[in-house]
Amino acid sequence: MVKVKLKTPILKKQVIRIFKKFGLSKDHATISANALINAELVGAYGHGLSRLKMYCDRISKKVINPKPKIKIKKISQSVSHIDAKNSIGFVAADLGIKTAIKHAQKTGIGMVGIKNSGHYGLSGYYAEQAIKKNLITMIYTNAPPAVAPHGALKSLFGTNPVCFGTPTGSKIPFILDTSISVMNRGKIRVAARNNQKIPEGVALDKFGKPTIDAKKALEGVQLPIASFRGSGLAWMVDILSGVLTGGNHAGRVKDPFDDFSGPQNIGHLFITFKANLFQKNYNKRIKDNIRIIKKLPKVKGVKEIMYPGQNKFNRYKQNLKKNIIISKTTLSDIKILENI
Repeated sequence: MVKVKLKTPILKKQVIRIFKKFGLSKDHATISANALINAELVGAYGHGLSRLKMYCDRISKKVINPKPKIKIKKISQSVSHIDAKNSIGFVAADLGIKTAIKHAQKTGIGMVGIKNSGHYGLSGYYAEQAIKKNLITMIYTNAPPAVAPHGALKSLFGTNPVCFGTPTGSKIPFILDTSISVMNRGKIRVAARNNQKIPEGVALDKFGKPTIDAKKALEGVQLPIASFRGSGLAWMVDILSGVLTGGNHAGRVKDPFDDFSGPQNIGHLFITFKANLFQKNYNKRIKDNIRIIKKLPKVKGVKEIMYPGQNKFNRYKQNLKKNIIISKTTLSDIKILENI
């Protein structure tokens, strides 16, 4: 795969211009561009600029509303329900996490359900906003069918990520942001676009046979982590983000790349609460927790026991000083979108 290097500030300005060209306001374009660039900087390329064309295509096909009149219904001092009105997912999620943060700062806990949204990128990106306010957070969102429920022959659940974040008493947050599939779908899509193979044990083709062909994997079924346990987690996320919020569920979320028959109506759930709700010395206790675990004897070849989020944080800091590296395919998309 041929790659090119681009300066981060220049690239971000390009993406903002493109989103504005497709009808987003300056604020909404900036929110969306920031999320995509962040994905590149943390190394989550499957959720980064490789998806830019998809978002623009969906706006063009009128299944993403570039000028949404988003409605917030306040259910209590701690709970709100947002109708995103088919906005781009970044904007809905940004509003969702900020509202949940405000509730938690005021009452100790915040919960925000969102319906009529779309793909919003990385859950960990929003978790980090809550952690910076000394809040613990749990975030759920569903996705298009990719994983078969345990015992079924047909994919129905999305790769439905589970996200948990907490302050650590240091500058590096603890963020577990993981799909319930062995490999997230974004990485498989990037591999398919660039004619790359995927690892064994990740997916089955449409005939139910193991495959390392990324394109055949997209046509078939992705495998969940931990067998029936992963399938159960996917179901849980489908209930929390879809059934509970009013979003699509049970396989009804549309594929953003291939299905332009209507909006995705993805559901999100943001839960935030103060870290010191029960113990005023939470930061001291979490530091102690991490210190003890890091001091455990290490497997040969392991230099440090890392907690979730450490590697991603380190990649972000390193990449922030460098140019962003993207494929020539993605660069071609950007140039085409700029000149439409």
